[in-house]
Amino acid sequence: MTRRAGPSVIAALSVALIAACGGGGGAATTPANTGPASIGKGEGALSIIVWAGYAENGSNDKTVDWVTPFQQQTGCVTNAKIAGTSDEMVSLMQTGQYDGVSASGNATLRLMVGGTAAPVNTKLLTNYADINPALKDQPYNTYQGVHYGAPHGWGANLLMYRSDKVQPAPTSWGAVFDPSSPYKGHVTAYDDPIYIADAALYLKSTRPDLHITDPYELNDAQFQATVALLKQQRTVIGQYWSDYTKAQSAFANGDTVIGTTWQVIANLLLADKNPTPVHAIVPKEGSTGWSDTWMVSASAKHPNCMYMWMNWITSPSVQSQVAQWFGEAPANLKACPVIGQTDATFCQTYHVDDTAYLHGLSLWKVPLSDCGDSRGKVCKGYQDWLSAWTDIKG
Repeated sequence: MTRRAGPSVIAALSVALIAACGGGGGAATTPANTGPASIGKGEGALSIIVWAGYAENGSNDKTVDWVTPFQQQTGCVTNAKIAGTSDEMVSLMQTGQYDGVSASGNATLRLMVGGTAAPVNTKLLTNYADINPALKDQPYNTYQGVHYGAPHGWGANLLMYRSDKVQPAPTSWGAVFDPSSPYKGHVTAYDDPIYIADAALYLKSTRPDLHITDPYELNDAQFQATVALLKQQRTVIGQYWSDYTKAQSAFANGDTVIGTTWQVIANLLLADKNPTPVHAIVPKEGSTGWSDTWMVSASAKHPNCMYMWMNWITSPSVQSQVAQWFGEAPANLKACPVIGQTDATFCQTYHVDDTAYLHGLSLWKVPLSDCGDSRGKVCKGYQDWLSAWTDIKG
């Protein structure tokens, strides 16, 4: 029931590969369909890398299970490996031992450019026509005019606080960056280099003199200011988290009272037998976020089962189950009528078909040395972010 659980693992990604990515990676007007011409007989097995909560088999909650019926229908016995971070996903995919992955935007470009992911024939995806158009043909699932995956779902990284301990109610990310915070030692932040973008997004709004236009495209001055803010924040941080159980527990017992979260953690705290009084919001500066994509390994031993899985996991029924269990906007818009049978407000709450809201989020992507604009190759690449994050945490 978590997105990322476990320590960060530095991806085996060369500087040459980062340079090859360039600043674009955007889709062509009419992306090409490559990959297999048809889906053959299932190979009887499937091995996938997932964010926890994306492949439930009833072991966490006997009423939450979409893996077992998939296996019964296809004969593809499914082994789901939970990854803790996007870096870990990239490293695992590079072993060639897995058939596919549910990758976020700060991993997908590396998988596409590196040849780790295979082009996907979207004509074989039975639910592709019903996928939110705003999620299609994007830099996080399409590269140089070629499709590389099936959109799964998306959401925002939120500011959460305990309403019984944090007053007045915060409306800005400044609440977690204040060096004189009254909640010093009880502030939390996501433990990953990509969190640098959260600080950059805050500075984009509060430091117009820096001229930040994209929190993932930072020149040296912008990057140094962002790193300085995060080092300042380090003095009030009680703990960094990547394991949802630890984040949930810290809010529940009061060790943490404010910080970054995902909707699933808020949902679990509010649904507990002894609910923790928390609120999760998108602050006035906006938020970073994610859009996840199912990708097929270029070394997949069970590609037919992987295509069958992509068709299964993007169906309205299964999308509705995943979205409600995890707490995210489903990619398939036809999931909303299904969800509406039990939760009439869910799709409105998660802004499922709100394109303006989606485009307003700064979705995770791979930081590149090429700024993607007239500045050229003066931005900080992913290796710089990795090094800085280690320095920030001390």
